[in-house]
Amino acid sequence: MVPAKFKSKSIIGWREWCVFPELGLPEVLAKIDTGAKTSSLHAFKIAVFVRDGQDWARFKVHPVQRHRYPEISCEAPIIDERAVTSSNGKAESRLVVLTTMTLGLSSFKTELTLTNRDDMGFRLLIGRQSLNKRFVVDPSLSFTLGDRD
Repeated sequence: MVPAKFKSKSIIGWREWCVFPELGLPEVLAKIDTGAKTSSLHAFKIAVFVRDGQDWARFKVHPVQRHRYPEISCEAPIIDERAVTSSNGKAESRLVVLTTMTLGLSSFKTELTLTNRDDMGFRLLIGRQSLNKRFVVDPSLSFTLGDRD
């Protein structure tokens, strides 16, 4: 018997495809990382600018793993700047932006930290805050929400 608290949640695997419509980012392969609190997106050439009195980030993204192309320009409102300790133990200050994430049939606002992930296997890590109350992770599975179109 499945407990009621799990019935309304989608089961996802350890890697899934994700889209960021407000950023103009097509499918990005994401690693589901329940050890990370906040989701993290590969970004470079990050610049801060002001729009209507609010700080925004302008940055570029290579959405495809191990490829430098395409290179997509994005903009998003900054909601915070936080010290984040990466998996290699290095602490860095990262901008945090708020944008819409689409994962399967679910679309929701989520926080993303921006950092250069060129040396990492995945361009996107999806952390606990984005998953909370929406998904259950089965690490034996991949692409439960559908494979790339």
